[in-house]
Amino acid sequence: MPSDRSASAGRASASLTSETSGAPIGPATPIASGAATLKSRAASRAAMIPDVIAGVLAAAVALAASELLAGLVPGVPSLAIAVGALVISLQPPGAKDFMATLFGTHDKLALNLVVVIVALVLGGVVGIVARRRPSTAISIFIAFGALGLVASVYSIFAPPALSLLNALVAVALGLWTLRVLLGLSPAGQAVNGAGSRQTASPMPDWARRRFLIRSAGFVGVAIAAGGVGRYMLDREHPTGAPATAGLLPAPATAVPALAADQSLTAPSLTPIVVANDAFYRIDTALLVPQVDASAWQLRVTGMVDHPLTFTYNDLLAMPLFEQYVTIQCVSDIVGGDLVGNALWTGVRLREVLANAGVQAGATQIIGRAVDGFTVGFPTAWAMAPQREPMVVVGMNRKPLPAEHGYPARLIVPGLYGYVSATKWLTEIQLTTDALNAYWVNLGWAKDGPILTQSRIDHPANADVVPAGNVEIDGLAWAPDRGISRVEVRIDNGSWQPAMLSRAISPATWVQWLYNWNATTGDHTIEVRATDGTGAVQTDAVTDPFPDGARGHQRILVQVK
Repeated sequence: MPSDRSASAGRASASLTSETSGAPIGPATPIASGAATLKSRAASRAAMIPDVIAGVLAAAVALAASELLAGLVPGVPSLAIAVGALVISLQPPGAKDFMATLFGTHDKLALNLVVVIVALVLGGVVGIVARRRPSTAISIFIAFGALGLVASVYSIFAPPALSLLNALVAVALGLWTLRVLLGLSPAGQAVNGAGSRQTASPMPDWARRRFLIRSAGFVGVAIAAGGVGRYMLDREHPTGAPATAGLLPAPATAVPALAADQSLTAPSLTPIVVANDAFYRIDTALLVPQVDASAWQLRVTGMVDHPLTFTYNDLLAMPLFEQYVTIQCVSDIVGGDLVGNALWTGVRLREVLANAGVQAGATQIIGRAVDGFTVGFPTAWAMAPQREPMVVVGMNRKPLPAEHGYPARLIVPGLYGYVSATKWLTEIQLTTDALNAYWVNLGWAKDGPILTQSRIDHPANADVVPAGNVEIDGLAWAPDRGISRVEVRIDNGSWQPAMLSRAISPATWVQWLYNWNATTGDHTIEVRATDGTGAVQTDAVTDPFPDGARGHQRILVQVK
């Protein structure tokens, strides 16, 4: 029995010793261990924060350096713009429709922001990697620079030497920023030649302050350099008429002034002719090309008897004519605003082709822009006598604004812009249907006739309007067939005819107006158009991809 008591005493003593020593025993062991693990993970996450900040700022400095160098040195490309242009050139089918629907005419700004945000996020990842694998981080930064170099040469045709210079400067300054900031962080891993690893430890207050002050300095430098660079780029690529553009010669065939009945007056109604600065813009250029008209040439090539070359002055010396034409982007949704009507001045495309001599079998006309963009449309469409395609040099009796194609562009009545309206035109090629232009290669339809469509300008969807007489107005178009009738119906009732402006020509839209005796409550308003051939706008709904949006615009309003 004494042995039992002795053993019990020994166990009690051992137990006490364990408890007093602070070592967890029994059920407490996994709890304490888990708490320690969580504490360790939290400390690790906290230690990564300076690394992430360092990486993000390194990427920001690299981008800003690229923007500043591009703004200071003519011909040097912006890496962000080059990568954005590469994304556009490699986009999958349907992406154009999605971006235009989501952002409208702000799609380029959205793409630029996405490129910058993705670069900053990846920079944060590089900062974490650099803590343990400096050589890997350096390799990733070099890969980013190589991507910018390839994008510059491939997507925006920048000079290779200047593109390489910009990529090297951006990578070098980015890596230097990363090294400096990681070196200030005791919790991080400095990027050094030996790739040594420091043990993570809590950052003292003085070190944290020094890190934050230096980081704030890099933020200021990145914002200032990037802002100045982009400002200078925008000055090099203005959106208005180029300063060198003079007055256009008087056209040999001018259109008369519009008569009073060719437009309607209503406060909310879109003007029958859209001003240059209000005209929609959809294209693939992230920066507006700035073309020197004195050095610019337009070549007529391919399946022609006599290849031709025109200078800008050659075009201006030819008999110019004017016509109003409504054009539309295929990405426009039902009721959208990617459509406009303007007075265009230029040379008849058929006259240019006649001088070149179109060969038999040349079934397609390809228009090429200075940035390599292409469109393609049937030769038969251009030759049909009921429409007048043109090489345009003027818009609303002014030289083409840069963003709308200066010094020359194509306008082909009745076709969506993606198959016809080449801006910054530099070549007209006669070829066969075997060649696919830019958007056709991305899945859009090869033939792009503009559909019969109508739009409600007023009231807008979800508007609240007073009871009594309400003016419902909008636009309808079917170039080059014209509009013969527009009808409105309320709450799925019978279709009622609207009043129309007298059409300028079959190639233009018309305005319409309907007076509605509105009663209190919620109501739906719907519109449809009938074109000059008698075809009624379909109510079958389709997306813009691949050949244009269909359906009636239908809105809901509340009457009080």
